[in-house]
Amino acid sequence: MTGPAALTWSGVTARRMARHALAEPAADLRPDAIAGVLCGAHAQLLGAAELSIGRRITGATRADVRRALWEERTLVKTFGPRGTIHLLPAADLAMWTGALSALPPITHHPDPVRFSPGQAEEVMAAIGDSLADAELTVDELTESLEARTGPWAVERTMEAFGGKWPRWRQLTGAAAHRGMLCFGPDRGRNVTYTNPHRWLPGFRPADGDAALRALLTRYLYAYGPATPANFAQWLAMPVRRATELFGVLGEELERVELDGTPAWTLAGDTATPPEPYQGIRLLPYFDAYVVAGQPRNQLYPGAAAVRALTPAGQAGNYPVLLVDGVVGGVWHQRRSGGAIAITVEPLQQLTAPQRRQLDEEASLVGAVMEAAVMLTVGTVTVGAHA
Repeated sequence: MTGPAALTWSGVTARRMARHALAEPAADLRPDAIAGVLCGAHAQLLGAAELSIGRRITGATRADVRRALWEERTLVKTFGPRGTIHLLPAADLAMWTGALSALPPITHHPDPVRFSPGQAEEVMAAIGDSLADAELTVDELTESLEARTGPWAVERTMEAFGGKWPRWRQLTGAAAHRGMLCFGPDRGRNVTYTNPHRWLPGFRPADGDAALRALLTRYLYAYGPATPANFAQWLAMPVRRATELFGVLGEELERVELDGTPAWTLAGDTATPPEPYQGIRLLPYFDAYVVAGQPRNQLYPGAAAVRALTPAGQAGNYPVLLVDGVVGGVWHQRRSGGAIAITVEPLQQLTAPQRRQLDEEASLVGAVMEAAVMLTVGTVTVGAHA
């Protein structure tokens, strides 16, 4: 009887780099397909999502990502895993909303902020109705909800920066996960929300259990081998629930040993490239490769854990320099008009070939972001993005 397949970190790294279109950019995938491969692109900073997706497609620019989002509507900007803003493929929205709405809420509010279950249902229904044919700012949606439900739904009881938010805003993530809300184009400096049903006729969230199973298979393809704890951390779900989900998939999964540590892949998905990946890459804030990738101590080895993770161990708050597929530095960009000044801080001396690759990477960032680039290798003095 043979034991579990033995995988090495270098082999797994090479496989992930290839599957993430980081070893070579994809010549035949659209922005929505890349977002699907990544299991979503973090978009709290939309420019970071544009670079994250655009750099993975041959010849793409941020304009291609924006076109997919606001014109073609093949991407949706909404609240994704961990309640954070992501770009998700419109074709996958039923899976995502089904999976995320089946999870327990991430935040809990005290009285008198918290809604009762009945009140929450009433407000979310009103959100969906208000946005059914419109793109509304926060203030406009607040006015609509007051007219539809009453002043109790919009009382300014939520602590926020510089004041208090109306009560209903605690439900933006929940309404998005129920498929009733997503982002519309910004109106000047104002965010707008709308209803995804406007361009997805017949859309509705998938069954929660089936959607979670489908999402787990996507995650393992992109980030496996992984453990239930890894999946739970990425999706902000209880580890016990994640463990049960792995068990439900049963023979669809395969136990392997990653450098001697148990983990799981999709059944039969144990092949890795014959050679380790070697190369230099620049990834933006919260790129999915480093946020979802585990084990964290191998992805952020040694000094990288101190320099590129927050004190609490959160990944993504710094744009990172990848050296041979693992974090080997940080970087920062400052845009002024049509130019971007990039500062890269490697954690080890770069070889001459690596320095040439870094020049190429900086040029790629400029091409995707439609800007001229000036590159400096030195200390990054800008702090982490919250």
